[in-house]
Amino acid sequence: MKNDLGFTCTCCGERHEGLPLHYSTDAPVYWTPEMAEDPDSALTSDQCVIKGQAFFLRGLIEIPVIDHDEEFSWGVWVSLSPEKFARAAKLWDTPGRENEPPYFGWLSTELPLYSPSTINLKTNLHTRAIGLRPLIELEPTDHPLAVEQRNGITLARAQQIAETLLHAGQ
Repeated sequence: MKNDLGFTCTCCGERHEGLPLHYSTDAPVYWTPEMAEDPDSALTSDQCVIKGQAFFLRGLIEIPVIDHDEEFSWGVWVSLSPEKFARAAKLWDTPGRENEPPYFGWLSTELPLYSPSTINLKTNLHTRAIGLRPLIELEPTDHPLAVEQRNGITLARAQQIAETLLHAGQ
């Protein structure tokens, strides 16, 4: 989502219209394009199965922006046990699914702005009402991503993230 928070980029000096406050990945870090041909693998915008053995749901790590009225979010993938994945899939279109207890999972998205790696951070996936992506709650550790989720970020930090991602690979 873009907003009216344009900014002058410190990397390129150009004015960018709108400050992106949401970033997402299309697949878990373990997915490769060849897997699309595997009959035991599937990738949708919300769910992923790899070789019938690894199961993932897509959700949002939401981070308060302490000096703005919108939240920042990372669209990420979390691995779940086969039982929890099956339960989530069974309830996917069921009203009231948001009353489910959280599902433990492992973060399966590499967010390159953080060190150490974000792969395999412990999470709880909270289902929400139909039509809303699950909320991903990180274990409250001292990992920089967990700290940001807990304490929030500033618009300046959101701009730093945008600049880094806009100019990645240049």
